[in-house]
Amino acid sequence: MNRLGYISVLISHFFTPATNTPLKANIVLLPGDGIGPEIVTQAQRVLETVAKSFGHQFEFSSHMIGGIAIDTCGDPLPQETIDACRDADAILLGAVGGPKWDDPSAKTRPEVGLLKIRKELGLFANLRPIRLFDELLDASPLRRDIIEGTDILFLRELTGGIYFGESGTGGNGQEESAYQSMVYSVGEVERIVRLAAKAAQGRGNRLTSVDKANVLEPSRLWRRVAAKVMQEEFPDVQYDVVLVDAMAMHLINRPSDFDVVVTGNMFGDILTDEASMLPGSLGMLPSASLGSDGPGLYEPIHGSAPDIAGQEIANPLATILASAMLLRHSLGLESEATSIESAVQAVLSDGLRTHDIARGGEAIGTNSMGSAVVDRLTV
Repeated sequence: MNRLGYISVLISHFFTPATNTPLKANIVLLPGDGIGPEIVTQAQRVLETVAKSFGHQFEFSSHMIGGIAIDTCGDPLPQETIDACRDADAILLGAVGGPKWDDPSAKTRPEVGLLKIRKELGLFANLRPIRLFDELLDASPLRRDIIEGTDILFLRELTGGIYFGESGTGGNGQEESAYQSMVYSVGEVERIVRLAAKAAQGRGNRLTSVDKANVLEPSRLWRRVAAKVMQEEFPDVQYDVVLVDAMAMHLINRPSDFDVVVTGNMFGDILTDEASMLPGSLGMLPSASLGSDGPGLYEPIHGSAPDIAGQEIANPLATILASAMLLRHSLGLESEATSIESAVQAVLSDGLRTHDIARGGEAIGTNSMGSAVVDRLTV
């Protein structure tokens, strides 16, 4: 079992137990905007291949979210999509947003749909593994000796904090102002820290909590509650605390020093996007959003990349790796998940690269990369 696989063991109350028997599963696809439909199509091909190879039956249905949903029905998350997701065994998301919907005065925005689905489904824990493939070490903008050995699991609290705080505007002209509140409760901090600590116990037994307690009151609560959970429930885990600005620097100069990192919503969003540059591209990193019950939501951590949409150059590997997380964490299919990850590793070992990781070398297209992974799965 690789290090990611420990998560499904440690927090098994979220997941279907591992099974070797044929499984029937309902998977909802939310292609979204920009490159979303292109990359979700490739992940679906991979999942269909896995189902055929292992004797499972996966049923797929596609629903709208984001900008396309605004254009079609005026709502970034239609009720039909919410209902379908609630009835699903797992959800695979592409990406949402784009310049077309970026008007700050717009009545609604695509990202509202993304925040709402997290809240509607209670997806409070975002797992973002920062795993470096040896084949891509030279694709990173950082030196090999800095990034080699990096394997970090970020746990980002996903349904609290500033993104869900009270907000508003007021005044006119030079007096116009806007505000957004960062709010965290004891219970919200406890549940994400417990989850992170359990994950750490199955990996390097080290947990780092990131906050801004020297300035922000919510961070002072976070630090106090996290310390209490760790002292009383996880005394065996090596625990430390780092301020968010220091963490931003450490990710660049000593990323291999970290094992599991837990932090709030906004800090997690920013730090994991920064960490995505360690392997050289956002196109290589998947994520899982999980709750106490119900389906998990799986997606690449990158955005909709509208500037390259429709050009057949998007990297589908993050979404394909997200489909492996879907199999592991929502369906309990560890062998099947590992087969996808091994296929991606093999494709990279063969020297195949999409535009974002080619670094001036020969690149293949989105569909060709998907086909290469499928071919490896059928060998």
